[in-house]
Amino acid sequence: MTMQLQSQWFLRWVLPFCASLALCGLLLISLTWAAARTDEVAALRQRDLVTLTVAKLKVGVAHDQESATVWDDAVRNATSGNLEWIEANLGSWMHSYFGHDAALILRPDLSSLYQFSSDPDHAPTPGDFQKAYLPLAKMLQARLSVGDTEGTSDTILSIGEADLAYVGFRPAIVSVKPIVSDTGNLEQIPGQEMLHVAVRYLDGDLPAVIGREYEFADLEFAAKQPTGRNIAFVPLIARDGQVFGYFRWKPFRPGQHVLEATTPALMLAFIALFAGTSLAGGAIWRRSERLAASRAELRHQASHDALTGLANRGHFGEQLDRRLPNAQADELHCVLFVDLDRFKAVNDTFGHPVGDKLISSAATRMRDLLPNALIARIGGDEFTILLQGDDARNAEELARKLVHGLRMPFEIEVAHIVIGASVGVAFAAGSCDPVELTRQADIALYHAKAAGRNTYALFGEHMDELLRKRRALENDLRSAVETRIQFETFYQPVFAANSGALCSLEALARWNHPTLGYISPDQFIPLAEEIGLISDIGAFVLEDACRTLAELPDISVAVNASTLELESPGYALRVLTALAKWQVSPARLEIEMTETATADDRGELERTISMLRAAGVSFAIDDFGTGYSSFSRVQKIEVDRIKIDKSFVDEMHRSDSRALVVAMIDMARAKGLKITAEGVETVEQRAALESLGCDDLQGFLLSRPLPRQAVVALVTGAKQTLNVASSGTA
Repeated sequence: MTMQLQSQWFLRWVLPFCASLALCGLLLISLTWAAARTDEVAALRQRDLVTLTVAKLKVGVAHDQESATVWDDAVRNATSGNLEWIEANLGSWMHSYFGHDAALILRPDLSSLYQFSSDPDHAPTPGDFQKAYLPLAKMLQARLSVGDTEGTSDTILSIGEADLAYVGFRPAIVSVKPIVSDTGNLEQIPGQEMLHVAVRYLDGDLPAVIGREYEFADLEFAAKQPTGRNIAFVPLIARDGQVFGYFRWKPFRPGQHVLEATTPALMLAFIALFAGTSLAGGAIWRRSERLAASRAELRHQASHDALTGLANRGHFGEQLDRRLPNAQADELHCVLFVDLDRFKAVNDTFGHPVGDKLISSAATRMRDLLPNALIARIGGDEFTILLQGDDARNAEELARKLVHGLRMPFEIEVAHIVIGASVGVAFAAGSCDPVELTRQADIALYHAKAAGRNTYALFGEHMDELLRKRRALENDLRSAVETRIQFETFYQPVFAANSGALCSLEALARWNHPTLGYISPDQFIPLAEEIGLISDIGAFVLEDACRTLAELPDISVAVNASTLELESPGYALRVLTALAKWQVSPARLEIEMTETATADDRGELERTISMLRAAGVSFAIDDFGTGYSSFSRVQKIEVDRIKIDKSFVDEMHRSDSRALVVAMIDMARAKGLKITAEGVETVEQRAALESLGCDDLQGFLLSRPLPRQAVVALVTGAKQTLNVASSGTA
């Protein structure tokens, strides 16, 4: 009996207890080892990522500088000591655009010409700055003196020196770059160039930015080596090989989290014997699945853009490096660079939340148009696309579809947004250099933008030469604006829709280049806006228009004004001065502005319109319907006329485009605005627009733009004809 009791005890309690204890013990040991290995791998990857990020930071600061230091205008203004220009382009702009904390301009004797600090109330002293940058500046001057170009390439345009240094008590990345000519047309004595110093503090907002981007908890800079089991760190090594400081953070321990979560399951397994073991196994499986999903998500986040879900710049580059160098001879590759047009204006007008939704919507539209392509977002509104196989062979057609698709309106919240895109396309067959292929696509994108945006361009060997010609054209435009002898004003007549009578003129700038002949306004007007000459050209056209108004007392004239002109505080005074000089009534002048010019959050546009309207000048919105503004926004701007864009007139045979024209006319009528239709080229268009209620018509069907003398003769002849007709009637 006693033996039976002992066996029962053994079978019911001892053996299950020992078996469950052994099983749970082995399981606990296994989990502890797996957790330790997982934590070890995770910690190693985090340290490698931080090390790589710091290395890229120094290169990135120097690359940011080149956007403003390799520039003829920078050389001129820095040399002449134009502090206002330096502040706008080499100082505060570097902070607002790239996040640099401080910037300095050094003379050839290494004395400071200009100093900017993002926090002037707590800025280091000039001596602190000098101690940090002086060794680097001297090394750079020595290299410049002997013509050293080591390290430069197609993407690195000038040599520089960068290191980790303390600016006062603050650790920072300090980078020194020379201010040099981008065209080579400015003579500079080697070693006597002005120098630009950029400073990015390591203990400011930078660790938080890195931590948010790569999901590091409590990332911060430490001067001394951190201690503690729950702290991870990597040393920051300066150029001299010494440890400069440390980045430390709270490490992500996925294994430890799994172990802690599994402990209750192990206790249940011990209490419930085999049932508990089964539950523990299930818990392990579930935790392992979650861990794998977490790792997959981390890998996805490391290689994809968080906003759009597209590949990021790093992943796109890795794919190019993997696919292109070892491709077969008959494999065709195509890289597209895509840049959204007018995106910055949308961001400024509607705010970043709407801008982010627009980026996401554009990315979705690109995925729908190119389902088999590798698409990456590489910047704010910039995308790259890799096409292979049949897609690469049909790249031009796909680029055309992409431009057309991104030109279609986006409905975001209450806004009706129209942007568009410029696309650069480059091809390669077989094994090729990914860097060269992307460079070619980037050059093609530049040419697409130069062609007026909202189009695509295919890279050709001629484009490098075209880029040089564009630089030359820029210099010629500067010369033409200075002398003004190459500019002319043409006038395009505007006719009443119901009677066909001449009712007004539109003044248009024309550039008669001495060797190239007449250059299209679509080519030189955007160039003038880009290099800051549009106000001078506008002033020339305004002066000629007022002279014409004085000569033709019975006609009104419209002039175009760019957004930059309208937002200039002195524009209204310039217009009124010109009218007074030629003794012309302000009521005979109309100013045309684009729809995008209505996006003025500072109120300067509204003040300009109010002042000129009070004097009698009228306003019109040109190219109406092509901008990103909704009808409700346009209704907030006091204007007298809308001009329906040629693109809608061209498509009036389509019901949807005709409906848009009807909606524009109805809106204008409700507001009491006059309506002019642009680009009328056929009799059918003329009849349709007249029947819909347009007041005035303008286009090649009625008259092309004419030189001044020709339009004077036209207006004078029209007046004489009217007088004769009136006399005959009497």
